[in-house]
Amino acid sequence: MRVLKFGGTSVGTPDTIKGLLQILRGYYQHGTPFTAVFSAFSKVTDTLIDMANRAGKGDESYLLLLENVRQRHLEAVSQLLEPPNRPVVQAQIEANFDALANVFQGIFLLHEVSPRSLDFVVSFGERCSAFILAHAMDQADIPTQFLDARAVIRTDAQFGGAKVDFEETNRLVRLYYENHPQVQAVTGFVGSTADGLTTTLGRGGSDYTAAILGAALGAEAIEIWTDVDGVLTADPRRVKKAFTLPAMTYREAMEMSHFGAKVIYPPTIQPALAQGIPLVIKNTFNPAFPGTYIGPPRPTQMGEGFSGISTIEGGVLSHALAPEAPFPPPLGGPGGAVKGISSINQICLLTLQGSGLFGVPGIAARLFGAMAQAGVNVVLITQGSSESSITFAVSPAQAAVSKKAAEKEFAYELRSGLVEPLKIENDLSVVAIVGEGMRYLPGISGRLFQALGKNGINVVAIAQGSSELNISVVLPAADETKALNAIHEAFFLSDTKTIHLFIVGAGLIGGTLLGQILHHADYLRERRGLEIKVAGLANSRKMVFAENGVPLARWKETLDQSAESFSMRRFVEQMKMLNLPNAIFLDNTASEEVTGYYEHILDASISISTPNKLAASGPYLHYQRLQQVATRRGVWWRFETNVGAGLPIITTLNDLMHSGDRILKIEGILSGTLSYIFNRFREGRQFSDIVREAKRLGLTEPDPRDDLSGADVRRKLLILARVAGLPLEINDIHTEQLLPHACLAVRTVEEFFEELEKRDAAFEAQRAATAAAGQVLRFVAKLEGRQASISLQRFGPEHPFYFLDGSDNMVVFTTERYRERPLVVRGPGAGAEVTAAGVFAEVIGIGSRMG
Repeated sequence: MRVLKFGGTSVGTPDTIKGLLQILRGYYQHGTPFTAVFSAFSKVTDTLIDMANRAGKGDESYLLLLENVRQRHLEAVSQLLEPPNRPVVQAQIEANFDALANVFQGIFLLHEVSPRSLDFVVSFGERCSAFILAHAMDQADIPTQFLDARAVIRTDAQFGGAKVDFEETNRLVRLYYENHPQVQAVTGFVGSTADGLTTTLGRGGSDYTAAILGAALGAEAIEIWTDVDGVLTADPRRVKKAFTLPAMTYREAMEMSHFGAKVIYPPTIQPALAQGIPLVIKNTFNPAFPGTYIGPPRPTQMGEGFSGISTIEGGVLSHALAPEAPFPPPLGGPGGAVKGISSINQICLLTLQGSGLFGVPGIAARLFGAMAQAGVNVVLITQGSSESSITFAVSPAQAAVSKKAAEKEFAYELRSGLVEPLKIENDLSVVAIVGEGMRYLPGISGRLFQALGKNGINVVAIAQGSSELNISVVLPAADETKALNAIHEAFFLSDTKTIHLFIVGAGLIGGTLLGQILHHADYLRERRGLEIKVAGLANSRKMVFAENGVPLARWKETLDQSAESFSMRRFVEQMKMLNLPNAIFLDNTASEEVTGYYEHILDASISISTPNKLAASGPYLHYQRLQQVATRRGVWWRFETNVGAGLPIITTLNDLMHSGDRILKIEGILSGTLSYIFNRFREGRQFSDIVREAKRLGLTEPDPRDDLSGADVRRKLLILARVAGLPLEINDIHTEQLLPHACLAVRTVEEFFEELEKRDAAFEAQRAATAAAGQVLRFVAKLEGRQASISLQRFGPEHPFYFLDGSDNMVVFTTERYRERPLVVRGPGAGAEVTAAGVFAEVIGIGSRMG
């Protein structure tokens, strides 16, 4: 015998009921004995409660709702049953609604809705749906009888949540089924007292009905048919990558349910658990999917085990054996130590503390005895070994009652100063990881707290029982979704990590970067286990946000079509509000306004990668502060592309220092523009002509003086000095000007070139003298000791700079280890492709360190 329960969405419409009938035909054709329990049609129970409340307030609008519900049931009869089969059912439905109308009339006249009346009212939902379904099943060639569960389920008179008399109920159920061999279509949710008063079984009541029948009949399995594929690893509304678990134990299911999993309700499991009957959670709308098996613990310590999983293919039921995961299990997933993640949104944390608690027996008994007397449900308890405080969590609605009850119980200690007034913390959530296998595997807690810490999520309280079935953490409610995703990724998707990018600057570098991410997406996912989503994107005019990622193949159109104009302040606010795990902010601008928000971004536990040099070359105090904020928050501020674009210059410098080498001297040709100009400056060519050529090729700024002044090189040298550990400011760098004052003083670019032509002879004389000595001219930045300088220098073939050509950059590191033969980094130091690639590499590097 199997007991099948179908929820409200499974019987929501005539079309869904027709699909349900196909499932039941499959069972019947396969020869599997079963009984079916039905909930009320979708939303009907809520509507019945709403009608009762309206009638109790003297609001006649309940009449319209009543008529709508009546018509809905009659329409279902018309769509499901052939004309000859309708009259009996229609007559019963009309009789039910006539009785219901009389009840509502009484409530309306008395202006009172008693719990007893409400139970009677809501019972009509299941009584009507099961009656219709019984006749639809019979019409589908499944010999079926309607069973009103009030005839077999005995309860006390605790209306709204009646307690079952299992001894009497078991006797009545067995007696009834012995005398009624047909398939039974049973009303869920309802029972009755010994004297015939209608009661309901509380939340999850129809599931409970199925479990009660299954336990009484010794069923081989109880199947809960709903609108999801089973128990998922997390709430799919909060964690998009949640997936269905094939199997879990009773205890794991109860823990998941207690902490917010909606598929099952803990009391449902109790009758099945007592009899060792497995539950299977199935999807009415995807019946071929195996669902989730919930049953006795499997013998993982004894090697491989098997468990039963039911499937329906082609309308035929099959029961197959599913292999278990071997012991020891992996960290998370179907055969893993962690089976799922659940949460309770919005709880309050109360703390009783004081010197008067230490070493005093009975404190906990008094505190929680007071909570029990006040009717407070305690969600979580934690206490440190110092015994100086006890912390517990309750729902916000019970926080004030809890505080009052505790302070009344400890009134003497409060007056004596032995305990402090109860501390209440609001706007918190509980997140729990659940799994019986956690006790056998070290490192679970470490991975949990690492996932939270790397995403800047502060843990307020921790609770874990000695069974290690559950590890619960209390954290800010605003971080709940972020925590769920970070933990889920750490335990269930350890092979794939999702990086969320927020990009400001979608011009040449930004656009190139987006193209690179799109082009390499498959490679990163398959070979590096990284999935990159652009959750926010902005240019100087528009901005757009998409939690699931801006479509990279259409990012330009998406951004252009956005109705939201760009504001850096609003961009940061939205980025913080989304609060996504593994978030990185990319600044592809040269904007000082954008760098002004770096501290806010880092303080929100969001890493930064940027080619923008302004923050790293600004005041040293601000540079140091940004580094400290990033360290404190456990995030990264990376600016490799500030010097040498995609060349690993800063990385090399860091590696040298971290490995214990001592930097003696750093020499660098750090401007691609100046590199090109002096590499082209040969006999027969005028200096001003080469500068004009560089401008025409787009190698200079619109005003070449921005390059020739050495200001950009000075910023780059300052950044290298700071990375090397020197607290220098921009004015500490001595810069020898290439250009005379006359060239800098004129207003227009053309006037500048006229003045530069006047200097051609002087430049040529300098070049000729250098060439005569077998040397070349190079504009070089140098850091030696604590001295930083920039000047035009001569180099012979004994130096690496002699062989530089094109517009390449080159940095030469002379260190204790690389004294005789310095370490050289050379390559393109500018350009959208290499700069974007440098930022891309930083994103991958930061992403690999996250979580």
